[in-house]
Amino acid sequence: MITVNLYYTGINGNARAFAEEMESSGISAAIRAEEGNLRYEYFQPLDDPETILLIDSWTDQAAIDAHHASPMMKQIAELRDKYDLHMTVERFVSDDYKPDEKYIRK
Repeated sequence: MITVNLYYTGINGNARAFAEEMESSGISAAIRAEEGNLRYEYFQPLDDPETILLIDSWTDQAAIDAHHASPMMKQIAELRDKYDLHMTVERFVSDDYKPDEKYIRK
């Protein structure tokens, strides 16, 4: 699994407005329905009202590549421009090593 954390930052609540429009327009739902998508969720840091975090997980790089080649990417780019957002990205590849499992309360 590959997880990409995207931090969208703007001013005057634009990052939140972007995430809300992604949800209300159906773009987020369409992405969640794409083959290989495992997670597509927005969060807001408690200490930063001008940033929205998107956690975006995929089965593999081929699924991400197919997503990036989809027409939705143009819609997403247009919305980012509309809200004048800037981004930073973190990328993680999961493995089966779980040394912290004994500390996780389920």
